[in-house]
Amino acid sequence: MSMSIALVEDDPDQSALLNYWLAGAGYTTTVCATGMVLVNLLSEQHFDLFVVDWILPDMQGDEVIARIRTQTGWETPILVVTVRNREIDIVTGLNAGADDYLSKPLRKNEFIARIDTLLRRFQPFKPRLLQIDGYKFDSLQQQAWYEGSAIELTQKEFDLAWYLFSHPRQLLSRHELLDKIWGVNADMDTRTVDTHISRLRRKLRLTTSQGWHLKSIYGYGYRLENTLI
Repeated sequence: MSMSIALVEDDPDQSALLNYWLAGAGYTTTVCATGMVLVNLLSEQHFDLFVVDWILPDMQGDEVIARIRTQTGWETPILVVTVRNREIDIVTGLNAGADDYLSKPLRKNEFIARIDTLLRRFQPFKPRLLQIDGYKFDSLQQQAWYEGSAIELTQKEFDLAWYLFSHPRQLLSRHELLDKIWGVNADMDTRTVDTHISRLRRKLRLTTSQGWHLKSIYGYGYRLENTLI
């Protein structure tokens, strides 16, 4: 499965060209013609990088960046592209939370090189596979297995499962899980965490009879425990 890039660009000719370049470089692209189209996708769809045009029909680039950071945190790179190339414009974009900045007209090789560099910088040490007893998770394919059988998880369910299995036997608060999986200041409450935990218990068979158990800690959060140890 290739890296997934969100391309926020309202010019259909420009978005078609950039989509063509990205596909040729092996990336999967989701094109969003407005900022709100992207915002509506953030809660369910995973992206490895965002390419954001600064001038959009419904909002400025800084607002788009703020929404991305609020809902997904700071671990995913953002590349701003725009016709504005004054120093003040570049500084504004970077201060808004962008990680890099390119001025239009874009040049293919430089555009792809900047994306390759950002992805290497932001995901240098994340392992592809996470395995504990009969559980296996593949971060590249976004796929989970139990005892060799594939388990269908939504993007947020997978992210939550990965985080839980990356921190076995650790007490994790609901607010920490909400922060790590949905982003700082996400526009939702901790009941969202409880709902996803309930689904993971069922889908991953996290009951005491299976060995690994997702234990509720009253008034605080959860801990993934091995009841056979």
